[in-house]
Amino acid sequence: MLTFRNTNIVFVVLLSALIVLDLQYEVPVLSYILLAISYSLILFYGSYFVHSQFYMKAICKADTVEKKIALTFDDGPLNNYTPQILSILEACKVRATFFCIGKNAAMHADLLKQVHEQGHIIGSHSYSHGFWFDLLSSKKMEADLQQAHHLFQNELGLNVKWFRPPYGVTNPNLKKAVERMGYTAIGWNVRSMDTVAKDDQGLLNKLKQSLKPGGIFLFHDTMAVTVSVLADFIIYAQQQGYEITPLDKLLNLQPYAD
Repeated sequence: MLTFRNTNIVFVVLLSALIVLDLQYEVPVLSYILLAISYSLILFYGSYFVHSQFYMKAICKADTVEKKIALTFDDGPLNNYTPQILSILEACKVRATFFCIGKNAAMHADLLKQVHEQGHIIGSHSYSHGFWFDLLSSKKMEADLQQAHHLFQNELGLNVKWFRPPYGVTNPNLKKAVERMGYTAIGWNVRSMDTVAKDDQGLLNKLKQSLKPGGIFLFHDTMAVTVSVLADFIIYAQQQGYEITPLDKLLNLQPYAD
């Protein structure tokens, strides 16, 4: 598996070999540039694709052949459109996982409690979910995660253990913060793209085509298009013989610490 550690080892070896060749044969500067570009592209891939496991382990699917999937929702809770999502899930008798942004949960504590009281799992999606979150030091990341952790603890009495990285971006600093928090990183293997989808039917078709055993679906409870297609997708999945199960049951993993 391609990881940050073994990538560094390989590129140190390649750079050393290049320097030796350069001393003997005057290697073109372009060779160094190409090596640097290749290294940067691999780091970019590892950072922006959580399923790559490049910097840190993240659970992105269930290892099963059974027709079981789980639904997850990021970025809430917000007045638009968390209540509508909750109503649909309740009507369909489906339990999901909500990776909540701490600052949104603080502003909408009533909705946070409703999510929990309706039997859904609460996970952390950081407190700030700031645009520059990925550039913070590991200590500042940890402080951010601690702030969200204390909020969920105070409002719900829960010691959350699951964390979904903002934007799905990982790096060495985040790995340190997550490990110090004792969190398990949870990713996904089906990204609905509901944050950019403009066509309800197009999104629904994409979701239908993405059905596969062990799938962890990423939605956002902040998008109108998600409200539009969610019930139809749930009904379709069930008609195809899929059981939409809580994520802790799908993964056989506890979401909270004692």
